[in-house]
Amino acid sequence: MKKAWVYYRDQKAGVLEQAVEGFRFTYEVSYLQAPSAQPISLSLPLQAESFLSKELFPFFDGMIAEGWLLDITSRVLKIDTEDRFGLLLATASHTIGAVTVKEVENANQ
Repeated sequence: MKKAWVYYRDQKAGVLEQAVEGFRFTYEVSYLQAPSAQPISLSLPLQAESFLSKELFPFFDGMIAEGWLLDITSRVLKIDTEDRFGLLLATASHTIGAVTVKEVENANQ
């Protein structure tokens, strides 16, 4: 299973996981309890229950390059364009938006 921390404005907001059956996003309890907590997306409102999807959530998929830039990124990083989670992990740790995604090196964390 692959796992990534999701940050909202440098604050750990949740964890995104890929397993055989699909994807799961779960907000961190401490983030939900913070008075300044904001949903990372309108499609992922604040809630304690995990969100489940057979495919990468559209919000996260939208963070991946498209078109010719996707082709170049895929070729340079040697990641198949169909490996959407791999592309997200490789490219979303430094974004211009409020949300960043950073791979958890030790999936037991």
